[in-house]
Amino acid sequence: MGKEFQVMIVKELTDQLELQIAAGEKGLSREVLDGYCGDLLSDVMGRAPEGCIWLTVQGHQNILAIAVLREMAAIIIVGGHTPDEDTRQKADEEGIPILLWPKSAFELAGRLWAIIGKK
Repeated sequence: MGKEFQVMIVKELTDQLELQIAAGEKGLSREVLDGYCGDLLSDVMGRAPEGCIWLTVQGHQNILAIAVLREMAAIIIVGGHTPDEDTRQKADEEGIPILLWPKSAFELAGRLWAIIGKK
């Protein structure tokens, strides 16, 4: 039996969790279908599900290449880290939201699961 999630759009999660929008605002209407946590880019590239919201500490342009490849809903940079300017520009071009969370990925993952996860 596969996972079932309450489908929400990125904007709803952004508002509910008070996430800061760093870039990619035109993609806020993307549907969040799943989630993924990870900082090892090769792992994320091979395993992140389509439509996921990705939690990472990475802030360089390679995160956008992976998000486009995996057709992600959004990227959340956690732990108070921020994307560089080139990454922000690329996110705006691609329409992939980059959101910021000041605390740990662990805390955010728990909150996201409480909002969209179902057994």
